[in-house]
Amino acid sequence: MTGSSAELSSLATALDELTRRITAIADGYSSGDHDELAADLYAVERALAGAQRRLTKVIDTDRRQTR
Repeated sequence: MTGSSAELSSLATALDELTRRITAIADGYSSGDHDELAADLYAVERALAGAQRRLTKVIDTDRRQTR
């Protein structure tokens, strides 16, 4: 694994953790009177999940190319 690959992998892990944290906060808001905030946070969650998928594709492509 190249230095760039290791860093990208680390960033993917961080994105995953951020996504889980945002989801937990959104879940907390959705069970109260803060549905609008929850909806906004779920939108952030979806955006982060999309970023995670794209980053995973980049990492996979990088690994195939460096073999």
